[in-house]
Amino acid sequence: MTTPQAPATTDEIAEQVLFEGRPALVPGLGAAALAVLTLGLALIYFALRRLGLHYKVTSQRIVVETGVFSKQMQQTDIYRITDYVVERPFSQRLLGTGNIVVEAMDRTTPSLRLESLKTDVVVLYEGYNDLFGDEEPNLVTV
Repeated sequence: MTTPQAPATTDEIAEQVLFEGRPALVPGLGAAALAVLTLGLALIYFALRRLGLHYKVTSQRIVVETGVFSKQMQQTDIYRITDYVVERPFSQRLLGTGNIVVEAMDRTTPSLRLESLKTDVVVLYEGYNDLFGDEEPNLVTV
């Protein structure tokens, strides 16, 4: 027997997850070389650093959760974002990672850096543009 569920609100329907995950274990060639030179001991550091970060990019907000034992969550709403830059350094392009730097009208987090994303950041950027088209829904006018 199933229990009836409440209908989804418009906020739940409208929000789409564009990316959710952690940074890459080995973000670039420099990290890969360090892992080889230290006979894999650097991978322990990289793994702990990776466990301490979790990214979630949706059509409504960007959420960054940091910390391994004590957690801190930063949330930046999309409408507060004024600019974003896609960075794809050569060493990261070879390993399929990239960075996104977000500038926002937020006093606590004016600049947000999503590093070593294991997705094609250009596709993520284009997904954001496809979602909003040529509009700029993120700018707030007073």
